[in-house]
Order: sequence, then structure tokens, then C-alpha cells
Amino acid sequence: MISAWPAHIAAVSPAAVLDNPIWHALSTSHRSFAQGSALAKRYLPEIAPLAGMERQSPASYDALRQVVAPGESAALFLTEAPQIPLNWELSRTFAVHQMVCESFQDVEESVAFETLTMADVPQMLALTELTEPGPFRKRTIELGKYLGVFSSGRQLVALSGERLRMPGYAEVSAVCTHPDHRGKGYARSLMSILIREIRKRGETPFLHVKGDNAGAIRLYESLGFRFRISFHLAVVKNSVA
Repeated sequence: MISAWPAHIAAVSPAAVLDNPIWHALSTSHRSFAQGSALAKRYLPEIAPLAGMERQSPASYDALRQVVAPGESAALFLTEAPQIPLNWELSRTFAVHQMVCESFQDVEESVAFETLTMADVPQMLALTELTEPGPFRKRTIELGKYLGVFSSGRQLVALSGERLRMPGYAEVSAVCTHPDHRGKGYARSLMSILIREIRKRGETPFLHVKGDNAGAIRLYESLGFRFRISFHLAVVKNSVA
């Protein structure tokens, strides 16, 4: 329950947590995966390279440096342009749209799927490396339920799952299909199953997508997702020697 979180988190309005989703996930539902302080937090490196700040400031970057080692990078979702202080490098930045599912039409899907386990992680890593749906690491699977479609030869050919979590919201993530198996509706089917389960828990599904990925955006819109806000995704590197 929200009342179980720290007072400054519990006081945040439900929709406002989506304005700073990584920070709020690490401060609530994913606290067990977090490293950091009251100014900046990050996921354990083997979970994800994502990090969040209560607000962007020199003090927050100083706090982030305590958990991001020299030479290591972290990815931030920022509502304002990156303001990178000394001893940090901006490796890359691009626009990411946040979309929220508000009008999903519950249609049963017939695809044969499986709930993925730690035994499937090597194939999950291979598929996400090939298709680049976003960062995926060896323990990312611990963040939520992940579903997959296998070929007759037991090759993982499609994947989707849950990543960021905070009270009332769950992020659909790692949506990807092997290039040789696209056009079969696997992504739509896996997403529909996840959306259905998230809504049954009383939570609202949301996701993040590169702003220039028009094909993915059309798919998500067809499932009932609508644009909410755009972030600067900034990959920053601790350049302290």
C-alpha cells in the first residue's frame, strides 16, 4: 500500500509518479533492487543500467557518483535537457515517449507462449542484443513477469515483460521479435496478455518508446496506449579517474 512508503513518496499524487518513473520505482516497489541515497538511486548493475534522481542538480549527480563507479555509465529519464556537471560525460541522448494504456480492448490471444525463467536468460540476452528493445541484463528477469514464444526448435523468437513498477503502475518492456519471425503478431499477442494481467491486478500499464520508432508507436496505439510525456533519455558516464 502507498502508506507503507516513505512519507515524501506516499504524498506524491498517483499520476505524478510517472513524471519520474525510475526514481519512484526504485523508491517503492523496487527498493530491494536499489542502490543510492535520498538524492539519487540506481538499479543493481546486473539488473539494469537505469538510474533516477529526485531532481536534476549538481548535488544529485554527486550522490549518483557514489553508486556509479568511475568509467561506468547510467541511463536517466529527464524532463529537462541534461545539465551535466564536471566529472561526468554525456555519452548519448535521445527522446523517449511515455505512453499509458487507458482504453485496452480485452481480446483473447491464441499464440502459444511460455512464462520465462532464469533458464531462459541466455536466449533472452541473445534476442535483446540482436533486436535492441532497450537494456536487458542477466537479472532483469527478476523485475517482473516475462513471456516468450519459442520456435519448434526451442529458439526464443519473441519476448515481452514487465520492468519498472510502482504503486498502481507496471511498465511493459523488452518488446522484441526475431527478424525472421516478424509479421506473425507475436508482439501484439504477448503485450495483450501482459496488459490483461496487469489490469487484473488493478494496475495501469505504461511503456517507453524511442520517439522516432513510428512502427512501434502505431502498434502501441492500436493496443490503447496514448502519449503522455516525453523524456530526454541521457546516458551519462562517471569520468572521474
